[in-house]
Amino acid sequence: MSAGHRFSDAERGGVYRAIFERRDVRSQFLPDPIPADVLERLLRAAHHAPSVGFMQPWDFIVVEDPAVKHEVKALHAQANAQAAHNYRDERAELYRQLKLEGIVESPINLCITCDRGRGGEHVLGRNTMLDADLFSACLAVQNLWLAARAEGIGVGWVSILEPRELARVLGLPEGVEPLAYLCLGYVSQFLERPELQTRGWRSRLPLQDLVHANVWGGEVQDPALRSALLAGEPDRDPTRGG
Repeated sequence: MSAGHRFSDAERGGVYRAIFERRDVRSQFLPDPIPADVLERLLRAAHHAPSVGFMQPWDFIVVEDPAVKHEVKALHAQANAQAAHNYRDERAELYRQLKLEGIVESPINLCITCDRGRGGEHVLGRNTMLDADLFSACLAVQNLWLAARAEGIGVGWVSILEPRELARVLGLPEGVEPLAYLCLGYVSQFLERPELQTRGWRSRLPLQDLVHANVWGGEVQDPALRSALLAGEPDRDPTRGG
């Protein structure tokens, strides 16, 4: 009975496949348009994310105007040039080689915002964790990203942007913050591994080093869980054999 609400093996496989094959896309966008019904499904998936106090703090700005895209790309170029100064030597050279956006190449840009005043002065569940509205909007991003992967659509999150300047370009009202600027489109391929990993920027951390029991630093005592953590492969869908 404990497994009575579980999805079928095929359905569970689809969920895990979307999670493990999701990629942050920068270089593989195709110019093919996204059909309206597909885009609507993605937006509806995002709108069904959980939110603190059911405040649903998100709005979705669909950007197709080339002029707006080029203005945002200019913001990225400025912020990216500044960010490059954070690195030295080989790291700086690698950073300059990375393509970190697909603003113009992707057919649709999407800005997901967070209205921090939605729901009134006192939002259920946000009295102590005041940024829970931002966390909620991030869940909308994740919902959309996984749904997009299932539809064969790539998503790239452009975080190298100055938020106040982006808000100005998009005409956001006071109290509404640009949480995620995303590039959406069909792609030539989904890379087997995250691009930053294959380019040598960072590797995926071992899960067993990140799991604590009861308190920070507490060693996992359950031998079955400990064995499973050690045996698991970092980039493999756990529902697939081989």
